[in-house]
Amino acid sequence: MSRRVAAAALLAVLPGLTACTTSVEGTAAAAAADPTPASAQALEELLVTEVPSGLPRVPDEHLTPPAGEKSADDVAEYADDPDRERSVLAAYGYRYGWERFWSSGSGPLTSVFVDQFDTRAGAGDYARDLAENDAEFYDGVLRDQPPHLPGGCRLLTVEQAAPDSGLDGPAAFAWCGHGVFSVGVVAVAESVSAASDEVHAVVAAQLERLPPS
Repeated sequence: MSRRVAAAALLAVLPGLTACTTSVEGTAAAAAADPTPASAQALEELLVTEVPSGLPRVPDEHLTPPAGEKSADDVAEYADDPDRERSVLAAYGYRYGWERFWSSGSGPLTSVFVDQFDTRAGAGDYARDLAENDAEFYDGVLRDQPPHLPGGCRLLTVEQAAPDSGLDGPAAFAWCGHGVFSVGVVAVAESVSAASDEVHAVVAAQLERLPPS
């Protein structure tokens, strides 16, 4: 099973940081915040373990390249120009990430990408730029601040994907900045409505598991 299914353009062409950026603030809390993960392994403990659709988890090693822990070098290798991407990721302040997939084969699929950065601005810029890149790649409808998602999130819906897109059906993508984290969720389902419902629920569950930082 290919790692590029449903997320083929996530790092296809990452632009450089723009001059005017918006930081995405985490949720305020009266009590002290939970500690920010100090390693990719600690980050893994915060990822959702199941999805509302009930799809089975795909073992990390069954994907090509494998899912699971991601370094800046791993993420850069998804791009056409890995050397350039390494410098771009460094500018974002990329630290490490984790990827997880659920699928029963061809057709419906859900994936979660959580990446951690040095700053909130870097995480927010990364999420925004991924949304814009994928909107261009998939030629879908991109919405900022969409209903049913928290502030700082963007939603892309693709009703009918191109044959060479890597998508096996209607899809929804969400990207959210949450403190020093960027959260990406992708769902492929029998309809855009079903894919969007899956994305909304998974985003809510994933953000709840992360410290506001």
